[in-house]
Amino acid sequence: MKNRKHHRETTVFLGFPIILLYRRRSNIFQLVPLFTALSVVVLILFVLISYISPPIDSRHDQFISLFYNGTEPRRNLLEEQVIQEPVEGGRLSRDIWNSKKSNLYHGCSIASDEFPTAEVNTLPNRYLLIATSGGLNQQRTGIIDAVVAAHILNAVLVIPKLDKQSYWKDSSNFSEIFDVNWFISYLSKDVKIVKDLPRMGNELIIPHTTRVPRKCNAECYQTRIRPILNKKHAVQLTKFDYRLSNHLDTELQKLRCRVNYHALKFTDPIIEMGKKLVERIRKKSQHFLALHLRFESDMLAFSGCYYGGGDKERRELGIIRKRWKALRVTNPDKERKNGKCPLTPEEVGLMLRALGFGNDVHIYIASGEIYGGEETLAPLKAFFPNFYTKETLASKEELAPFSSFSSRMAALDFIVCDESDVFVSNNNGNMARMLAGRRRYFGHKPTIRPNAKKLYKMFNDRNNMTWEEFSSHVQKQQIGFMGDPMEVKPGRGEFHENPSACICEDTNVKAREDVTIPRSPAMIFEEGTVSAADGTRKSFGEVTDRHIIEDEQYWFDTDYMENEIGRIQSIGGATISLR
Repeated sequence: MKNRKHHRETTVFLGFPIILLYRRRSNIFQLVPLFTALSVVVLILFVLISYISPPIDSRHDQFISLFYNGTEPRRNLLEEQVIQEPVEGGRLSRDIWNSKKSNLYHGCSIASDEFPTAEVNTLPNRYLLIATSGGLNQQRTGIIDAVVAAHILNAVLVIPKLDKQSYWKDSSNFSEIFDVNWFISYLSKDVKIVKDLPRMGNELIIPHTTRVPRKCNAECYQTRIRPILNKKHAVQLTKFDYRLSNHLDTELQKLRCRVNYHALKFTDPIIEMGKKLVERIRKKSQHFLALHLRFESDMLAFSGCYYGGGDKERRELGIIRKRWKALRVTNPDKERKNGKCPLTPEEVGLMLRALGFGNDVHIYIASGEIYGGEETLAPLKAFFPNFYTKETLASKEELAPFSSFSSRMAALDFIVCDESDVFVSNNNGNMARMLAGRRRYFGHKPTIRPNAKKLYKMFNDRNNMTWEEFSSHVQKQQIGFMGDPMEVKPGRGEFHENPSACICEDTNVKAREDVTIPRSPAMIFEEGTVSAADGTRKSFGEVTDRHIIEDEQYWFDTDYMENEIGRIQSIGGATISLR
């Protein structure tokens, strides 16, 4: 009945001008204005319909808006559109689970015969103590550099004290996170290490407390600290993070690597729990991807970025920003355009899909409490339904020995991310840098760093291109950000992220002729040969001083700032836990 009625109405509508024309043929010219008006109306309607209705080729680009509103219709829309896309993601000409030519390079940190042993190098009654700063991975940098500083000063190192007062309020001691006996034993040939400061006769040694500048080199330590050490016999260095130069001779850099990649081992309980988490993911999938999302409120506040949350977002993040008194006022739009903001979970999902990771990929999220909660995470979960965290892989009872200690929880994330087939970092913080260097050292496992500056334009323009075009552009912009060997120019990046002095080439591998090492006057670096029986290893040494920016501020990392407050902030009357 409805169809008949519609047909009848249409017939009347279309036939009316014809009837008029038939009955008034003599006045045909009087109807010209009427026909003209009708034609204009039809043309306007056609243009409006064409503008409002997107072409079929662009349907895939109608993903959710930057802030997903969490309603069920929009959830269904997102899932429907993701399914309509190639479930395997973008088309890559490479294996997404392996780095190119990783078989040509390996970690090498064995000391040469010329490197003095602890027995020869250590002077009597010289003790170095350090007090670390920040969270787990920032403290890790302090521990590593403390060993090198002790060697430079010919001193005995006392087991470092971990920071218990700043941001995370973690009461853990060194021995509750790291295997202290293994640490002492493994480094025994390099530096003498003791658990506590001994007595001199019947007297307790009182250490002299001081601080060294950031990026202090070997000469700096010898000039500033050695005279005090000779006089006081014990020196404690406070706020010890990034207090050692990026530029050291190759042997000292290799000592750094021995500490970082071999001597610093987590305690057995942490390792066992970390292995359980990895095994439980492996039972579900042969490969998995780990993502350090870093989209917590403190990270967003520190970055000075804005994500469209209106006055509520500005008020909440503004309160947190007051913790860093010296933090400069920034232009949020400019920061995002310059790639200095973490990607949103939606943007991370789009990037990964464009790189070739389909919706069947299993993904582990290493993160604290995400700003915006489940509403913010919803787009990423829709892209990758196989979504895991510590809390979904283990029971509360299993996590109980760790859950009250932020550093131990961070250690579990560190283990899972390190064991993942692909690691993705969403900022250039301490954990991201540490894992990037470690994964290079142990076989160049793929480590993806978003090229945020270039991707920003892609995300803004994604509705103006087909999925194939978007995917192709993303893959092009990510060249050099995938963790492949030698993609970071020598001398660029912080040493823990790019430990070039500890990466050696296997020159006897057949494919070595295909390896090209970029060289130009601006990229001169020294090469040293690693002692080896067959002479087949070549080490890529350190750059000269003129190619290092020693005062580079890794402002992405909230750990870096010194004016920390407690880990609980009160925002608008509500208490929010900051990790």
